[in-house]
Amino acid sequence: MRRYLFAALTFIVAAFCLAGCGIYSFSGTSIRPDVHTITIEPVLNNAMKVNPSLANDMTEALKDKFKKLTSLEQVEMDGDLLLVITIESYDVKAQGISKDETAAQNRLTVTCRATFENFKHPEESFEKKSFAAYQDYDADLSLDEVEASLCDDIIDTLVEDIFNASVAQW
Repeated sequence: MRRYLFAALTFIVAAFCLAGCGIYSFSGTSIRPDVHTITIEPVLNNAMKVNPSLANDMTEALKDKFKKLTSLEQVEMDGDLLLVITIESYDVKAQGISKDETAAQNRLTVTCRATFENFKHPEESFEKKSFAAYQDYDADLSLDEVEASLCDDIIDTLVEDIFNASVAQW
């Protein structure tokens, strides 16, 4: 019994040491201890076809992700980190073709570019990195019928990818 208690205590102490060093956390981020703030610019939408809520929804999802998984304070300007996202395209294309040569499925794809600046550790920065996510839907449905749920899933994927590329450095 003592062995298990000792092993459990050792694990707990090691976990606190790793989390406390500031370089690694259990959320998967690798934010250095001297980085305290982040500025997340409102997402810009430069796509030819514009979903009116997409940019705002993505901005809020990014802010929520950083708030939940980091201890960074979000500031309006002059953060230690800066994240700038631009939606470049919002496209629907036919995917699967049925035997009567009509589209069986359509694919909504959103592509964006992200610039991440780490002012304290510039080697961790990247510029205009491209991210894309898509969702397929039945061609019998109109985009208007499924757009909200498709966009929610696409935003989740994009935010996860951008978060991982910036502060998790995957």
